[in-house]
Amino acid sequence: MLKIRLTRGGSKRRPYYHVVVADARCPRDGRFLEKLGSYNPLLESANENRLVLNKERIQHWLSVGAQPTDRIEKFLVDAGLLKASPRPEQTKKNLPKAKAQEKMKADAEKKAAAEEALRAAKVAAEEAAAAPAAEPAPAEEASAPTAEEVPTEDAAPTAE
Repeated sequence: MLKIRLTRGGSKRRPYYHVVVADARCPRDGRFLEKLGSYNPLLESANENRLVLNKERIQHWLSVGAQPTDRIEKFLVDAGLLKASPRPEQTKKNLPKAKAQEKMKADAEKKAAAEEALRAAKVAAEEAAAAPAAEPAPAEEASAPTAEEVPTEDAAPTAE
């Protein structure tokens, strides 16, 4: 079985990869059949020399049955040489267990109820603020001082 894959080159902490076609049983940096391009991850993504592919030879190797690795498949899809293959659904191992999911659901319901109560309180406050401005409240009329309660200027202040 043939694979189109990356082989690592470059020095320590300065990776540089060659795109090669090799037998799947050979080691990563071992024997290969043909170099098909290069990939330099240290260059900016807009740089044209970041990924260099020999498209004709890649098409040839794909036609004879070579399988690209995941990373090379992504490169080929971006270059327009392949259609994206459907990804299988991931396992559910990364999800929380049943009790934790129930707790998260209960917390979400509590949060939603609190938000709804807050919205209702805001609406009630807005309605209450709008109502007194439209018509005066009868309590204000009753609180006006009567003539008996209003002190006159003639009256002398009482000392207590």
